Amino acid sequence: MITTGTVLDDIIAGVREDLALRRAVVDDARIRELAAAASPARDAHAALVGDGTTLGLIAEVKRASPSKGHLGAIEDPAALAEIYAGAGAGAVSVLTEQRRFHGSLADLDAVRARIDTPVLRKDFVVDPYQVLEARAHGADLVLLIVAALTDAELADLHALVSALGMQALVEAHTAEEIERALRLPARLIGVNARDLRTLDVDLDRAAGLLASIPADRFAVAESAVAGVEDVRAYAAAGADGVLVGEALVTSGDPAATARAFASVPRTGRPAPTTPTLPTDGERR
Repeated sequence: MITTGTVLDDIIAGVREDLALRRAVVDDARIRELAAAASPARDAHAALVGDGTTLGLIAEVKRASPSKGHLGAIEDPAALAEIYAGAGAGAVSVLTEQRRFHGSLADLDAVRARIDTPVLRKDFVVDPYQVLEARAHGADLVLLIVAALTDAELADLHALVSALGMQALVEAHTAEEIERALRLPARLIGVNARDLRTLDVDLDRAAGLLASIPADRFAVAESAVAGVEDVRAYAAAGADGVLVGEALVTSGDPAATARAFASVPRTGRPAPTTPTLPTDGERR
């Protein structure tokens, strides 16, 4: 479980407070009804794999971050998402954490209403309510951060994500977290170059971890992308896909930048195969 006093701890404390306020308005029974009534989730894994020749791009609608502060106003998140989808993004990530990232579920709703591309709800998910909430608002993909959860919490949240027809991007930052992530039947494994406890970035660590992910999983590189050369470096290290926010939002030409990122060849290892995933008994 997370250690007290970290940046991640502070973020999650705020997430829990904000969650309690939303839950007071829409209770658990109602959010389950809304999740059940949502249109079926799209297959994010298939969209990101594509034809297997280029990296899968998860392009992010991102207004701010704890490390960089304000990035951009993004007055029309749906229009930006439409640009990303048109430029070849396999999925669009929408930040919904409001205190540090200035995101919202309203942004998720707007993006979902505009594009058919799979959508990731990117937040600090620590409660089943948030998974139901993601489905109720049309998300196809949910971020689960290994550093924020126990093994039991990871397994339970992943099981709920799957039961609702969605997929999880399971994010790790260390070798131990990669091992924990791989115990889950998750197709998408994220490697974050940024340590969410301190906000420090270690690209060498990220490259090594990408190389350690089995070829039957889809490895997603996250953080520290400034330009297309960084995306190529991640591909060479073994990434199958890349999640990028800041470089797209601040580029001045998100369409051209997204198109360049989505065109980078997958070079580090063979295209992902059908996963040989652990069974419930194997991961318990």
